[in-house]
Amino acid sequence: MQSALVGLAAACLFLLIRPQLISPGPDNSPPGVDIQSLSDSGEFRNQQQPVSYQAAVAATAPAVVNVYASKVYQQTKHPLFQDPIFRRFFGEAPSLPEQRRSNNLGSGVIMNRDGYVLTNAHVIQDADDIRVTLRDGRQTYARVVGIDPDTDLAVLHITMDNLPAIPIGDSSKLRVGDVVLAIGNPYDFGQTVTQGIVSATGRKRLGITTFEDFIQTDADINPGNSGGALITARGELIGINTAIVSNSGGSQGIGFTTPINQAIDIIQQIIANGRVVRGWLGIEAQILSPDIIEVTGLINGGVLVAGVLQNGPAEQAGIIPGDIIISLGGQPTSDPQQAIKLITELNPGMDIEVTILRGWDQQTLRAKIAQRPSPRLD
Repeated sequence: MQSALVGLAAACLFLLIRPQLISPGPDNSPPGVDIQSLSDSGEFRNQQQPVSYQAAVAATAPAVVNVYASKVYQQTKHPLFQDPIFRRFFGEAPSLPEQRRSNNLGSGVIMNRDGYVLTNAHVIQDADDIRVTLRDGRQTYARVVGIDPDTDLAVLHITMDNLPAIPIGDSSKLRVGDVVLAIGNPYDFGQTVTQGIVSATGRKRLGITTFEDFIQTDADINPGNSGGALITARGELIGINTAIVSNSGGSQGIGFTTPINQAIDIIQQIIANGRVVRGWLGIEAQILSPDIIEVTGLINGGVLVAGVLQNGPAEQAGIIPGDIIISLGGQPTSDPQQAIKLITELNPGMDIEVTILRGWDQQTLRAKIAQRPSPRLD
């Protein structure tokens, strides 16, 4: 009994000296959860992780809208009903209404208080009636300012008082593992928020758009989310939700978002000009195969010209299929995407030096950049 009392007294004395060993009770819990994270020096440090993203949602969700687009089209009878023999046995075709209306559902983001709304081009494709519904229930018609099929972005304009505007972040600062939230109108359920992380950045060659530099996220993105917002845990817009990879039509944890830094340039050009102006050379570029690199000795690579558009800027400059572009405007070129990006950033009418390897001869040609033709959405 005496030894037990001595042990208890020793334990009490130790806890008085080191009170931090006592875990705080529920009433003393901090507003966040303490987690350990690695510092730049490789040491762990304590960091407060928010237990709720309500503040981020409250700052951004009012500026995320539902977009309803519809189109009237003429109905036609099946060609079989034009066959006299078929009509003899089965009678005349049933009468059909002359017109039907197809509907499309998506989301959008109010970028400023002037009423400019950013969404996906495929959401409003060929629509003749577009309506926007705000989170507070207000609804209005929207006017198409312009579209950019090359990035699947479109700008709408609405006229309404007291419009919210979303805080805009910097997508170049995103890191893999950052927490993100997707806000949109999936399946027309109404505004919905889902949470995930940045799975990857700089995703290219997906075949979704012409110019790809997508943010990949596992935040649930479903039909109806297209054109909606991807925000940070701080409540800043860093992307426009564009596409999903899915075998079922629903979210499978692979969604792609257009970075807001890219979208800002698009929206500014559309507001100013009604369209996006890009430079164009008129070539089909392919990556060099290892065999060609070995034979030519181009250790820094190059871009193979697989095709040249007739009467385009490249043909007029003397570029032919089979040429290998080594540099554009003095900048070494080793990737088709890099070459296209460099060309599209030039203004039409500008001259550019194109250094090529033709056979074993290196030569420099001068081409005049033209305006990239606008593609049509299929």
